[in-house]
Amino acid sequence: MTDSPVLWTALITPFHEDGSVDEQTLVKLAELQNKSGNGILLAGSTGEGLALTHDEKRQITELVCNLGLNVPIMAGVGGFNLKEQTSWIKECNRIGVDAFLLVTPLYARPGIEGQTEWFMKLMDAAEKPCMVYNIPSRTGVKMPVQVLKNIRNHNRFWAVKEASGSISDYLEFSETCPDVPLFSGDDGLLPFFSAAGCSGLVSVAANVWPMETGLYVKKCLERNTEDLFPVWKRASAALFTAPNPVPVKALMKEKGIIPRIQLRPPLSEKDLSGISVLNAADMNVAEWYKENTE
Repeated sequence: MTDSPVLWTALITPFHEDGSVDEQTLVKLAELQNKSGNGILLAGSTGEGLALTHDEKRQITELVCNLGLNVPIMAGVGGFNLKEQTSWIKECNRIGVDAFLLVTPLYARPGIEGQTEWFMKLMDAAEKPCMVYNIPSRTGVKMPVQVLKNIRNHNRFWAVKEASGSISDYLEFSETCPDVPLFSGDDGLLPFFSAAGCSGLVSVAANVWPMETGLYVKKCLERNTEDLFPVWKRASAALFTAPNPVPVKALMKEKGIIPRIQLRPPLSEKDLSGISVLNAADMNVAEWYKENTE
């Protein structure tokens, strides 16, 4: 994917009080990201993709793709049923997404050969570039470097999203596949990853700070990170004071970006102890952005 943005927003999925998808707010959020020039990831973990039905994922993806935005749309692919995931990929091919995010299989904890076969078969079904996703905290298994070696020549393999929280893992991936774009999946680690040649960020923070996160990424990729700490470290930490996307939805509600928090079980806003840390982070980011754009 030669024209990838450096910042992709892992978009939240807004819901009505009855739990149905809030299409009006979803359109507003997608247009906000488009205005900021950020790529949009739909139905990822931040978008509560595993809590969505197949029909809901299709509803969301068709709605956003039909807006005619100027930024690319990436579809999240996650689970452990290969037939269902390949079916979803083929549905997205028809809808017209621009890329796919393929996570390691959930719960099954496959080894090198199992992961290789999984990714290869998913990419065989895809008609657009694929970013593979290493996030052992959610899947229960790390993506070994050998898997990248095994899949690197597939014509749909495009990039890696690294979200293990380990700088050493990032460096290992980078050294193994120096020609493959690596994106950070952790907002707070981007300054460290960018120093090692990171290509960009797949972000939670950009939901609530789309322009601000864009400037943050730009500074990181330019290795101009002197003024980023502790503002962005604290901001990133604030968004994970409860399971994602509970805090980011709470702050978006606080700022009037979305009308309600509304999560799908098993997520609950009751797991968020308070909003003060989020408000403080928001104020700090706003001040930082003002200082850097005046």
